[in-house]
Amino acid sequence: MEKIRVMIVGYGNVGRGVFAALGNNPDMELTGIVSRSVERVKKELPGTPVLPVEDAAAWKAAFRPDVAILCGGSKDDLPKQGPQLIREVNTVDSFDNHSRIPEYWASMEAAAKAAGHVSVISTGWDPGIFSLERVLAGAFIPGARPYGFYGLGPKGGLSMGHSDALRTIPGVRDARQFTHAIPEAVDRVRRGENPEFQPGDMHTRECFVVLEEGADKEAVTRTILEMPGYFAPYKTTVNFVSQQELDEKYKGFPHDGLVVAAGVTGKGHSAVAEYRCQWESNPEATANVLVAHARAAARLAREGRSGAFTILDIPATYFTTLSREELLKHWM
Repeated sequence: MEKIRVMIVGYGNVGRGVFAALGNNPDMELTGIVSRSVERVKKELPGTPVLPVEDAAAWKAAFRPDVAILCGGSKDDLPKQGPQLIREVNTVDSFDNHSRIPEYWASMEAAAKAAGHVSVISTGWDPGIFSLERVLAGAFIPGARPYGFYGLGPKGGLSMGHSDALRTIPGVRDARQFTHAIPEAVDRVRRGENPEFQPGDMHTRECFVVLEEGADKEAVTRTILEMPGYFAPYKTTVNFVSQQELDEKYKGFPHDGLVVAAGVTGKGHSAVAEYRCQWESNPEATANVLVAHARAAARLAREGRSGAFTILDIPATYFTTLSREELLKHWM
């Protein structure tokens, strides 16, 4: 079996998850990592080849990747790296700013078509798996409006994208953001009300922030509360903590979520469809989904396809190592 050659771009929490996930996929091999912090990654992974992300000629010659999995943040990294790297190699990413996905897709579609490469964008568990579940629920219960809820437990769920957005703010040394679903909103959907929610009607956000020495607490708070696409539409609580408190009390990366749609069938009988997932490690969950999509990207490229794709465009058979015969016999 000819293995799919995978390159990791960026080695943070998601990159570490991809590194681990590749070891569980026998049809893939890691050829190397590219990073802006080459020496840091080399110290963490002695023996693993690491090159600067900006030196495309070097990593293309050394790693010869079939697919690059982009593990950077959605706020600043992916909007720049995505269109740049798709010129050199097929890519998969987890761009997760929902309101900007159409804009990002358009830029990646144009760049991927021009290069003759495959770009799979905005995949993970949401956007990604939940995107597919929303489409299916809306199709199977016509007239129902599918909703996504996150952070259903008492501690909420840690959002990597929002935490990353917090860390880009001047004066912030470290931060984590927890999302909390509003229980009354979930109940209204399950009752089939199909409410017209505004973004802040479904979730609240809780931020735990470690400041740089001398940082302006009020300025940081204002920047958080006014950040469009992340915090501005939501009831957001900002808590300032020490690095020790953040590391000890808010460690780990748990998250969970639910897609739910309610409506009626043809004879007016009530119907509810729900899809739930729970992750002890949010970055590892995202990483596993990214790796499956890297398999799909490689298969699309081998067919001579090009352009930008999402989970909505790709047959489920492209994600798995199982044959059609195995799928029909054991998974149908």
